[in-house]
Amino acid sequence: MAPRLDLDPGTVARARALARRAGEPVVELARTHTTISVERAVLRCAGVTGADVDGIPWVDRLADVVREQVGLEHGVALPVHDAVLRGEAADLTALAQKAAAGGVTFGLPVGAARDRAGVAARAAAARGLAVVDRRRAERERLVREIGDAPRRPWIYLIVATGNLHEDIPQARAAARAGADVVAVIRSTGQSLPDYVPEGATTSGYAGTYATRENFRLMRAALDEVSREFGRYVRLTHYASGLCMPEIATLAGRERLDMMLNDSMYGSLDEELFASYADVQFRAPVRVGDVVEVTATVTRSATRSRTLEFRAVVVCRGRGGSAAEVLARPIVAVSATGTVVVPGPAAAAGNRP
Repeated sequence: MAPRLDLDPGTVARARALARRAGEPVVELARTHTTISVERAVLRCAGVTGADVDGIPWVDRLADVVREQVGLEHGVALPVHDAVLRGEAADLTALAQKAAAGGVTFGLPVGAARDRAGVAARAAAARGLAVVDRRRAERERLVREIGDAPRRPWIYLIVATGNLHEDIPQARAAARAGADVVAVIRSTGQSLPDYVPEGATTSGYAGTYATRENFRLMRAALDEVSREFGRYVRLTHYASGLCMPEIATLAGRERLDMMLNDSMYGSLDEELFASYADVQFRAPVRVGDVVEVTATVTRSATRSRTLEFRAVVVCRGRGGSAAEVLARPIVAVSATGTVVVPGPAAAAGNRP
């Protein structure tokens, strides 16, 4: 497809080269370091599933015991596969259950034992990645068989009720109305808990929890709509926060088509947005419009700030990726809001 934006290819190539250069230190850091969620993602990739009676995932229970006994510096793969090879349990999920009850002593294998554990760990990881590869191939096959979205750019719509079983009919309705990508917004605060819930959920706040079962049910619902309308409808969710590697791993196993990641999502800010007031919807926003959003502090008190918000259409969509700059921008939405500022002691406690 011919490019629709009049961008100089040389400038684009230069920008990409600079981006790669800027990202190299971060990539190197990620390759040479680990986190507890990365290690739990390794366990999920190796097939550990389920949760205990309190809803704590078995990957969390297993990783926590390994961390307490031998640390994370060498990862969890070698200690847990060494334990299975020593006959501590038949598989990793059973090992997690036994370890949570205090029945396993982990160690870092050496010599031939280390080699055997390494072979087993690589084989388990390969099986997990093969599942993701099969789901990717399945998507490509469905796109060929059912048909792809008839236009570019894709139309992207959001569902976010907090209840997966209410999200599904909304997602179906969005697809029937022409959405090419359905995004399920994640529950407020899921960036901060250090675990991924199990099962379908019905109690999210301003969004629905990212769980494997939620992924599976929503993907199945959109597959039905895809066959009904003869075009493959894509599904996305959020993967930022403390459990980003695990969420991405589960999404790959359930054939989500892409993942969203806002590096600032769920960060601990100094201020708390309390409420909106006087929200006015003045004009419609259409597909293809370019919107400029501003927030201006109009009042500053000891413990609060008052802000005025404006969403202004500066370019009107004209079909496809084309838009026309408006001589007189259109105010689409205006609102007033209040931000609460914590006291000095609370603010100091949030800083490193």
